[in-house]
Amino acid sequence: MLKKQKLQIATRESALALWQAKYVANVLQEQYPQLEIALKGITTKGDKILDQPLAKIGGKGLFIKELETTLLNGTADLAVHSMKDMPAELIEGLCIGALCPRADPRDAFVSEHFNTLSELPEGAIIGTASLRRQSQLKHFRPDLKLHTLRGNVNTRLNKLIAGEFDAIVLSAAGLQRLELDHHIKSILSTEQCLPAVGQGAIAIEVRSQDTELKELIATLNDAHTEVCITAERAMNLRLQGSCQVPIAGYAQLKRNKLVLTGLVGSLDGTVLIKTQQSAQLAAPTSKQSLAIAKQVGENAAQDLINKGAKPLLAAVTEP
Repeated sequence: MLKKQKLQIATRESALALWQAKYVANVLQEQYPQLEIALKGITTKGDKILDQPLAKIGGKGLFIKELETTLLNGTADLAVHSMKDMPAELIEGLCIGALCPRADPRDAFVSEHFNTLSELPEGAIIGTASLRRQSQLKHFRPDLKLHTLRGNVNTRLNKLIAGEFDAIVLSAAGLQRLELDHHIKSILSTEQCLPAVGQGAIAIEVRSQDTELKELIATLNDAHTEVCITAERAMNLRLQGSCQVPIAGYAQLKRNKLVLTGLVGSLDGTVLIKTQQSAQLAAPTSKQSLAIAKQVGENAAQDLINKGAKPLLAAVTEP
């Protein structure tokens, strides 16, 4: 018998964050019709400071800290996040209780006049807030001018339409969820731009000791997504990376074979260090598989370190 009758879900107030929180609320409502579910909209530090690159104002937890505070003080029961916004290490007392099925993790090329990255003329201006994207784009097209672009999805699209940029790069999943995918001119391949760790996945964060809530949301967890994200985050943790350093990681599970591709780049894009690690899993849902996935991630990080990743990461200074 479910004891809890009311749920408060903490979320950022952007259109995409609200879509994700409503998605979680709707699935829970279908499974537990008796529940009363409310969304608690919160503005985070990352939402308030829009005139500076994220790496300069502190890359770790910029979009989640205020949401986590509501969990710790008990004014919210769950927090819904974009997985890519989650720092490599969570604060004490909180955990990821479930990962929803992952959408397309790749990046989307969006432009008013050009269809692909290769079509952009020399010296074209491309907008993105991500150092990961900037590093990889500069590597393939060093002639391009990369300008920082902050704000929610619609704000970024409006700046593109206003002519401030020749093209911008956004998460394909975000555009698809908001039914704005008609703006996508092409999808960047993982060879052109390896995704961010956790990109395309939705995380549900909960208090570690709240057994009832953890059981409540367990049915929302997708085992395939969990094993892939486990590998990616283990790599990120070993590298001590945040979502705002030039680290990329993408794990895929095909016929129970887990393959993780990892990357660390220089800020100017002149150097990209890559690794690929793999392992065969007995069953994605087993605890043993999660342990193997964690080891795959740690192996990937160590290989990147052996190839010279540490000096590249040290070049990004966070307060």
